[in-house]
Formats: sequence, structure tokens, C-alpha cells
Amino acid sequence: MKIGFFEKYLTLFVLICMAIGVSLGYFLPAIPEFLNQFEVASVNIPIGILIWLMIYPMMLKIDFTSIKNVGKNPKGLFVTWVTNWLIKPFTMFGIAYFFFMVLFKSIIPLNLANDYLAGAVLLGAAPCTAMVFVWSGLTKGNPAYTLVQVATNDLIILVLFAPIVGLLLGVTGIIVPWATLFLSVFLFVVIPLAAASLTRYYLVKNKGLEYYNTKFIPKFSKVTISGLLLTLILIFSLQSELILSNPLHILLIAIPLIIQTFLIFFIAYGAAKALKLPYDIAAPAGMIGASNFFELAVAVAIALFPLNPGVALATIVGVLTEVPVMLILVKIANKTQHWFPKSTLKTEVI
Repeated sequence: MKIGFFEKYLTLFVLICMAIGVSLGYFLPAIPEFLNQFEVASVNIPIGILIWLMIYPMMLKIDFTSIKNVGKNPKGLFVTWVTNWLIKPFTMFGIAYFFFMVLFKSIIPLNLANDYLAGAVLLGAAPCTAMVFVWSGLTKGNPAYTLVQVATNDLIILVLFAPIVGLLLGVTGIIVPWATLFLSVFLFVVIPLAAASLTRYYLVKNKGLEYYNTKFIPKFSKVTISGLLLTLILIFSLQSELILSNPLHILLIAIPLIIQTFLIFFIAYGAAKALKLPYDIAAPAGMIGASNFFELAVAVAIALFPLNPGVALATIVGVLTEVPVMLILVKIANKTQHWFPKSTLKTEVI
């Protein structure tokens, strides 16, 4: 599997969107101000629609019937679950707190440090859903097993995302609007997940799996890209003043996020090696925790903290750093596959 053009140059696209959005907010502030008026329960409707356009196509790729195979060779799943939900959110919090509240204390004002910490927490509690299929393919991961890892991870997000985010934000004294937090999960996880599942069930039943995979899903590739780019432009336009006033902060935010990415990958990858898992399971296990469901993190950041643009900015920096860092991890994984035993699993079944 080769990485697509858009995925390969995602960082460049984010930078271009940043330039367009900041210019729009600076020279034509009436446009983002107008769009910012359309809100329901603190959720920006234009951004919400664009985020649905991103998340729904990703959910279409998930086959929840694969969960019936969850009991076969469960060690790789345990590595994924433990890393994603018992380690990652808390190491992200610890690393981000150290950098924003201690190391960068004299550089970043306290109010922005709190915002950036909150954004990092949202990223840490949202392990990857869609891009992991790209990283798994680049490392020759077992596609069927990766599917089960992602499917079970999505179901866990429904249950644990809100409580973990609320707990970690509460520790720092940040007021958590619980109603908005659960509403965000409902809007940006439950609804697109249910809609995608129903779409998949109906089309596979009536037109077959081959049509669904080869004809229907590819139609949404440009929709996802367009939704992401337009969302970033709109968000950057709303944050133009913050970015222009603190351009160095983008680099400062990126440092703990990059460290966290490498740390989580090696925790999962090392655990897989210790358990003597085959490489085509170990590599995706490392990738799913290292990368983030940044679409969800961005959506929740906007919904929870509409008056704190630094929160969303921190999640967007996660988008900015994702591809170059993950490509480095792909190279590391491919060069160390001799550390693991050869797989005895077939690619089509677990």
C-alpha cells in the first residue's frame, strides 16, 4: 500500500490552510465573525457540518462484524487497549503539563498554557480511527487484524472518551462543561458511527461487499479532504489574532506532542515484542496509539471551549505534526521487523 497524495503532503496542506485562514481572519474578519454566529449549545454549526463530512466517510470503512473474531489471538488487542486507554491519555497529560506549566512557564502565559494543555488532553484521549489503515498498510500490517483493532477502539471511544477527558481536565482545575462534552461525543461519534453502520449494512446487503468497497467508499475520498481543509481554514480564520500574536507557540506546542507520539509507539511496539507477537500485528498496534483521531479532538475542542481558541489550536498542531512523525515511525517499524516472529495469521481472517 502506498500513501496517498493528500496524506503524504498533509503537513503542507495544513500550513497552506493556516496561511489562508489567518489572512482571511486578518483582512476580512467579517466573514469568520458571521459564521461564528451560527451556534447551538456552543457547537458551531458550519464547523460541525464540515466535521461530519470528515468523520462519516472514515466510519464507513469500519466493519463492526469483525468484532466476532475478537477472541482469536487477543494479545495484540490487549496491547492496543491498554496502550490507548490506560497509558496514552495520562502520559500525554503528564508530558504536556511538564512542558506548558513548567518548562515553558516563562514563555507561555498561564491562560494559554491551560488551553494548550486541554487541547493536548483531547488528542491523548482520541487514538486513531482512519489514518491507521494507511500506516498499517505501509508497514505491511495484517489488514483484518487492524480492522478489529480499529473497530473495538471506536466502541471504547463511545464509553471512555468523555470520562477520561473530564477527569484530566478537572485535575488541572479547568471547568468541564459536562453536558457539552457528552453532546460532542454524541454529535461527532455516535451519530456518524450509527449513520455509517446503517449505510454499510444496507449497501452490502443490497449491492454486495465488492460494490461497497470499490465503488461506494471511494466516492467520499474528496469529501473527506474538502471537509478537513475547509474546517482548518475556518478555524485558523477564527484564531488569526492568537496565531499572529504568538507564532512561536506553534513550535512550542509541537514539541510535547512529538515526544508523546514516539513514546506511545515504543511502549506499544515494545510490549508487542515482549509478548512475541508477529510483526504484522505489532506494527499496527504501535501505530494506532501513536497517531490520533484529530478530527474528533478538533471537533470537541471547538464545542467545549468556543471562547478559548488555544484549545483548538493545540489539536490542530497535532494535525500538523502527524504525517512527518508517523512516516518516521513507519520507517523504524519496517527496519526492525526482524525483531518479531513471522505471522501465522492469514490476511483475510483473524
